[in-house]
Amino acid sequence: MDNLKEKALILHSQGYNCAQAVCAVFADRTGLDEDMLFRLSEGFGAGTGNLQGSCGALSAAIIIAGLYNSGGKDSEKLTKGSTYKLAAKLNNEFTERVGSIYCKDIKGIETGNILKSCNGCIFDAIDIIEENIFNKQ
Repeated sequence: MDNLKEKALILHSQGYNCAQAVCAVFADRTGLDEDMLFRLSEGFGAGTGNLQGSCGALSAAIIIAGLYNSGGKDSEKLTKGSTYKLAAKLNNEFTERVGSIYCKDIKGIETGNILKSCNGCIFDAIDIIEENIFNKQ
């Protein structure tokens, strides 16, 4: 297991939600400190605010994509379209690996069929970020 996954697993076991655990391990690459990323991603846990919607680990990947790809509000370069394309790619890759982007489906809440553990989703999100944003295979 690599250092990012190991750290995310520790953070998750300490009470960070899935989104927070994923975001926090990329603090050194985003220009934001871990506390800011923790606060920024807090509402995305348990399927976006405990509604069992979009997986928090995937939401974190999309947060990191925006931080990495956006030119910011004062940029002359419009980046929204390219960030949307990147987010769609992350969604698609996550779906391929996990089977769904929805927390309730992943946890098997309605079906009893668990697709993947939270830790598995965290690991997949980290791999997807590394491969698609930071170009590490």
